[in-house]
Order: sequence, then C-alpha cells, then structure tokens
Amino acid sequence: MSETTEPSLIAKREGLAGTLLMNRPKALNALTLEMIRDFAAAIADWRDDEAIRLVVLEGAGGRAFCAGGDVRAVRAASIAGDRAAVEAFFSEEYAVNTGIATFPKPWISLIDGVCMGGGIGVAVHNGPRVVTEHALVAMPETAIALFPDVGTSYVLPRLPGKVGIWLALTGARLTGADSVHAGLATHFVPRDALPGLRAALLAEGAGAVTQFAVTPPEASFASHREAIDRCFGQDGVAAILAALDAEGTEWAAAQAKILRRMSPTSLCVSLELLKRGAEQDLAGCLATELALTRVVVNEHPDFVEGVRSVLVDKDGAPKWQPARIEDVDPAAIAKMFA
Repeated sequence: MSETTEPSLIAKREGLAGTLLMNRPKALNALTLEMIRDFAAAIADWRDDEAIRLVVLEGAGGRAFCAGGDVRAVRAASIAGDRAAVEAFFSEEYAVNTGIATFPKPWISLIDGVCMGGGIGVAVHNGPRVVTEHALVAMPETAIALFPDVGTSYVLPRLPGKVGIWLALTGARLTGADSVHAGLATHFVPRDALPGLRAALLAEGAGAVTQFAVTPPEASFASHREAIDRCFGQDGVAAILAALDAEGTEWAAAQAKILRRMSPTSLCVSLELLKRGAEQDLAGCLATELALTRVVVNEHPDFVEGVRSVLVDKDGAPKWQPARIEDVDPAAIAKMFA
C-alpha cells in the first residue's frame, strides 16, 4: 500500500503493549490533525484497558521519529482566515499532550532520527524516552516565528541551568546523547539494539529499557555549560545578546549570529513564555500556549512569513516585523499575553 492509503498513525495491540507508528515517512512523520485525533482515540481506548500495560511509540521510515506539527497546513489556514482550523489543530494537539502526561502507564518513545517540536510533545510528558545515536532533537520554533509549545514551556525551564532557554531561543540541535544530558531523553540505546528492545518491551514490559540502555557519550555542549548559564540567564533577549558578544568566543559568536536570524518578536515571546512556565504547572503552560497561538498565528505577520521562508519558499530570507531586537516594543509583547 502507498503512503496515501495507509493510516498516518498505525495503532496495534502487540503482546503487553499498545503500539503506535507515526506513518508519514515522506513528510518526516509530521503531525496532521487526523493523526492527532487518532492519538486521542488510542489514549482513550487504552487508558483503562488492563490488557495494555504500556505504549510503544515509533516513527516510520528510518529518517525521523516526528519532525513536528504540520505548520504548513496551519499557515494556509491562517492566510485563509480560518481561525477555527487553527484553533482545532492546536487545541486538539495540546489535549493529546495532556492525555500522554496523565496516561497511567509507561508511554515509551523510541526516538531514532529527527524529533522536533510536536514530536517532542508526543514523547516528553511521559516515558521512558529512548534515543539512539541517530536522534536529532530540537525545538526550532523561533526560526518560523512560533514559540516552544506542546507543553515545552513547562519542560524547558526545568532542564539543568539555562539549557532550556538556550534550546528554546536558538533551536539548537541535540544529538541523542546530548538530549539525555539535557534531560529531554531518559535512556540511550544504539540503533542496532532497537529491534531487540522493542521485542523485549512487548514481551516483558517497560523494565526492559534498562537492560538495553548504555551510557551515552559526553554532551557536545559540555564545555559551554557555564557560558550557557551565564549568557542565557540574562533577563531579556537584548541582554542575552550583549552577554554573548562579551564572551568573545567562537561558540558565543555563533549563538549570537543564530539569534539575530530569528524572529525578534518570537524570541521575546519565547523568553517571556519560559519565565511564566517556570511558575506554572503543565495545564497552566498549555493554556497559556493555546492563548498565545491565537495571537501569534492569526494576528502577527511573522508566523506566516517564517513558515514561508523556512518551509514553503525555503529561501532563508524572512522579512521580520520588526526586523531588529532593539525595535521590539515590550508593551506589545506584554499585550500578547493579556
């Protein structure tokens, strides 16, 4: 069967587990509203089913676990003025994130390949979260003028030091080992051991993860940890940039260059969101995120422009409004949270 005729989320009962396979390999398993609804149905079906002892979640195709939400479709709805479609996508996606967080059994994600944005959302709120040496984990929302959502405004401020703020603002890409050290993943298992792990999970349950996990290599960002905390612990985006410039290192210069490419509005919104998220529970964070989508996606021009630049025309030349961090009005950012 072709990708168009197979379900985009394949749910099965196998051994002790309910298994879920995100099945849009050509689109790197990006989440559609249909997939989100199928997730919700599986959560409802399996929550109280005593025959299902755990859930095992994977991505099809070998290249990606899940590259995130289908933001091209969200952009199209925004351009068309279809607020109901935008609302449905985010509200139902965030309800699935809640459903995973409150699922009363282990929800085991086998992350092999790209895992970004919404892909993190269907994994990070439960566990274990297993990564391989081929995992590539990131929250790249500021590049498309969105913000870290799917409940990551709760997760990111609780990572070690200021690592979460660094990841949120720069969209830094983590290896599998990096994501264990950062706290986004829980176990490192080499790719060639995944089939054995999967079989053991179905036969024995969640405890099998520890039998297959190995010590991950050192984090690639280990030598920059103090600089991350020093620079990304500043109170505002302009202050973060000033601190990076003051570091005088190649690494800091690279981070500053990345930040200056991102949507200035999105950077300010994201930093404020994480500050608030540090004081909220997951439900509060998801409610704040949902309210923000209504403004950021439907009313501010940067989201449509960012998705165009990165995913539609792919020219890497967004025209942000405003174009510079220095020109972002703090009152305008505060109003977005009102």
